[in-house]
Order: sequence, then structure tokens, then C-alpha cells
Amino acid sequence: MLEGITRTGTFEWEVPIGYVPGMRVPGRFYLSEFLAKTLETGAVQQLANVATMPGIKNNSLAMPDIHWGYGFPIGGVAAFDLTEGVISPGGVGFDINCGVRLFTTPLMPQDVTGRRDIIDALYNTVPVGVGAKSSLKASAQALDGMMTKGARWAVEAGYGIEKDLARCEENGFMKSPDIKAVSSKARQRGIPQGGTLGSGNHFLELQIVREVYDKNAASAFGISENQVCCMIHCGSRGLGHQVCTDHIRLLEAATRKYQIRLPDRQLACAPVTSPEGKAYFGAMAASANYAWANRQLITHAARQVFQKTFGIAYEEMQLVYDVAHNVAKMEEHIISGRKDTVCVHRKGATRSFGPHSPDLPGELADTGQPVIIPGSMGTSSFILKGTEIAMDKTFGSTCHGAGRVMSRSQAKKRISGREIAVNLARQGIIVRAPNETAISDEAPEVYKPSAEVVNVVHEVGLSSLVARLEPVGVIKG
Repeated sequence: MLEGITRTGTFEWEVPIGYVPGMRVPGRFYLSEFLAKTLETGAVQQLANVATMPGIKNNSLAMPDIHWGYGFPIGGVAAFDLTEGVISPGGVGFDINCGVRLFTTPLMPQDVTGRRDIIDALYNTVPVGVGAKSSLKASAQALDGMMTKGARWAVEAGYGIEKDLARCEENGFMKSPDIKAVSSKARQRGIPQGGTLGSGNHFLELQIVREVYDKNAASAFGISENQVCCMIHCGSRGLGHQVCTDHIRLLEAATRKYQIRLPDRQLACAPVTSPEGKAYFGAMAASANYAWANRQLITHAARQVFQKTFGIAYEEMQLVYDVAHNVAKMEEHIISGRKDTVCVHRKGATRSFGPHSPDLPGELADTGQPVIIPGSMGTSSFILKGTEIAMDKTFGSTCHGAGRVMSRSQAKKRISGREIAVNLARQGIIVRAPNETAISDEAPEVYKPSAEVVNVVHEVGLSSLVARLEPVGVIKG
């Protein structure tokens, strides 16, 4: 482990005040000895840098998928006081509300294993890759609806069912969007991309539930062993990226205006209640809503493929949950023994609210929030549930995935996309992508082992294992 860092538990580590000048709170991260081999000095530096920001509460936090990012480390979580605290695009990321959703089907493994025609049908139905454009031809008015009402807009337009909304974080939309704070360039990028998967680590996977660890929670979630499910991972596409780009420039100026001293300009921020802070929050919320609408549109398209191929009724394909990874939200948490509303940034981290938390549908009140942790093409994905420990330790947060250990440029040089596809085929996993580079970029070996990452959050209690799923078909952007 790096010099100056102390161990406070089996998988818990502390970056003490003073690790970098100006820290207001300690840094805290969660990592096993095995995963510690992948820990980047730069990511720890970023974690400590976040601890210098005005109004930060308790700790600067990072999950076991921690790695170097823009400003905040990916896997970073920080909560800020609404009076003295700040809001920062670096604490959300460029792909605003990149997130994951899972829906079930009544199908069994024998119905889909080795069925390239199904993967081809999904690939040909959901636009994927850099610059992918939707066949929906959304209008400017429809874009406003997506940014204002999120997944609800899609359901009201016929792309889903009402029950889907209850199974989304925030019911599929944030309530304070400001579409006026979204630039015309961002709007232009967003109009043709609603219902598209995008590129990078985004994917659509056909998966089989291989193990159930918590039968009661699985039953509440609607999951059973050997069930075929569909997982979708994507975000706000070019619209969210442009919103982040636009507001970073504005908040760099605001950082100077409000005389906020930061160790890294990538932490550009503004007071939460300032005009600049409010404008960023409003534009971010609009982008988050667009992302929820986007995932809802893709869900609808995938359901139609299953309907046509297998004759399944639409309502038989139930949404388990939809969680966001990159977002800042106003949430109420117990801090120093009393309830306080704070601005929680989760960048490459997932909400993990425990039982009886607000925003959970009645049938999940006793169980806690479903948490979805995806794997990386050839590795398992996991369903967990939120916990009271997460509410106490991490503002109701857990990891969001495996976490990269190799950059995309390194992956392109070292790994053959063709070989990966062949190796996965031998394991019974069919892969479709726009090109071989898209496969090599996201090879299983460029990520930490998903099972190891998930084990850390399970053992610490930041979320609790419910089920394990294995891929049989992967569509990469």
C-alpha cells in the first residue's frame, strides 16, 4: 500500500488529513489486498484533492473499482453542505447518468444459448457505436420531453409500461431540470441519439441467472435461477458530454470568481446555491433525464425483439431496476446524529439505499434498493441490495462496476479483438460490435475481476449479494 495510508479495517483504508495540503476531511476507500496491486497513485491523489473542497462532509470516499479520472477518481463519492459546499462536474463525469438497468424474461437457457440470430436481431435493432443515430427522428419538442420528464416521457409516448417507472432510481427522472441551461450544441447532439447505445464501455447483454444467494431478495426483485435477463448499460450520449464540457468552462470562471482554492483545476466548481452552481445542476438534471429516457427507449426496442422472436407478452418482461452511476443529487442523510440535506456526487459509483429508504416502491421497502454491478463481457454481473451500513458509511453508495486497469490505447496495442471474440465464443458467449477495436477496448482483462470487487462491498456491507448472472450474448458499442 502507498506510504502514508493507514488500514482501518479488513478492506478499509484511510488517507489522513495532511496527505495533501488543505484537506478538510480524511479520504477513505475500500479495497482488498488483491485489488490493492492495481491501485494508482494518481487516483489516491485525486481522492485526497477532493477532500480539500469547501463544505465536504465526513470523508472523501472511493469504492473498490477506484481508478484515475477527470478531477474526482472514478469510483468517487463526496457529499457537500448546501450552504458552504460546492457542486463540480468533475464529481459527476462527462457521461452524465451513465447507468445500468436489468429486465427479466420468462425464457430459459436452452431458449437462447448459441442463438446468434437473437443477438443479430438486437444488434440490428438498437443503434450502437460512435455517432450512432436513432431511427426515431425525435423532434425538438420530444427532446424537451426527454430532458424534462425522463423515462416518464418515454412511457407516456408508448415506449414502456407504468410499472417501469417505480423500478427506476428517482422514478426515472430528476425533478429540477433546467433545459434553458442546455446549450444549442448539446441539444443538436441529443436530438438524433435518443434510443442509441453509444460506444466505449456501453453494452447490451443477454444474461442467465446462474446463482441466487438471497432467495427472499431475489423473489422481491423478480429474479429466479436459470432465468434469462437483458442488461443495458449506457448514458446521456453526446448531449451529456456537451453539457459537461460547456459547464466546466463556466465553473472554471466561477472558481476564480468565488475565490475557491483547489489543488487541481479539473475540480472546477461553484457554490451549490450560486447562479453558476444552479445552472450546472439544472443542465445536469436535464441530461440525467435524457439518459433515463434513452435507456427506456432501448428497453422497449429489446422487448419488441423478444416479442417477435419468442411470442412473449410485453408485460412478461419486467424491469428489475435502473441505477445511475454519474450524477449529483440532493439527498437527506444522517450526519453527526441529525438529518441533513446534502449534495451527493457519485462518479462511477452506484446508489445503495437500505430498507425503508424513500424512493423505493412498496414491494422493495423491506428489502432495500436493487443494486446492479455489471461485469466486462466475459465476466459475471451481480445483483445486490442496498444496506443500512452503506447509509451510515458512504451516503448510501457502493461500487458501479469492475474498474479499469488498462487504458483503451494500451488495450488496442496489446489485445486482439478477433482473438477475444473467438475465445468468448468457445465459452458460449456471442459478441457483436461495430469493429474489432470496440471489442479489444473492453476486453475482460482490462478490468479488475468483477467478483473480487463485488466481494469487497459485500464483506464491508456497502451492498449485499443477491444473485450472479453470466453473459451468453454481448453487444458492444
